[in-house]
Amino acid sequence: MVRDLGRQAYEPVWHAMQRFTDQRDDDTLDELWVVEHDPVFTLGQAGKVEHVLAPGEIPVVHVDRGGQVTYHGPGQIVIYPLLRLPRLGIGVRDYVCRIEQAIIDTLAEWNIGAERLDAPGVYVAGAKIAALGIRVRRGCTFHGLAFNVAMDLDPFHRINPCGYEGLQVTTVLDLGGPSGMDAVKPVLLDHLARQFGLLLQPVPELPDLSAAA
Repeated sequence: MVRDLGRQAYEPVWHAMQRFTDQRDDDTLDELWVVEHDPVFTLGQAGKVEHVLAPGEIPVVHVDRGGQVTYHGPGQIVIYPLLRLPRLGIGVRDYVCRIEQAIIDTLAEWNIGAERLDAPGVYVAGAKIAALGIRVRRGCTFHGLAFNVAMDLDPFHRINPCGYEGLQVTTVLDLGGPSGMDAVKPVLLDHLARQFGLLLQPVPELPDLSAAA
């Protein structure tokens, strides 16, 4: 089930996917949540505060995913795969590789050559275009990927992206691809579906994002 949440604040979506993961059982259908976040820095479980250099007016949220600090903001596609890995017959390492490959294949649609490097994520000529931060609980995944389409990259200069001082970041637009999120979303979702053998079913209903839920 694919839910397009539109633009949302970070924390309500984070807490909603925690609840979904805690409440699901063996029969719960897997879901992909697609969202564009208001500006926010997120710091993973092992994240070091010193990598947040000058956040200014952008909030910093400590979260329960792997990885260091990253930035989410308008013009970036964030996808949260809420999958049950044992049902798919894959482990965590394969899960990460398949997400990276879906992003690499998406970029290839616009003749943009991308690759993996030592750190998780996807890179073009050494500049990071997509970040991964995941969590697996009882074999179920949450958190996910952030893919820079057409966004202001200045906030990345206020952090050491993913804990790497001076790491360059880039966008699909800067590399000659489309500027529209709607042009990129279906391509990325299609490649994710291929990697995981999923049949995607869009549903209009949003998850419950109320703080009291």
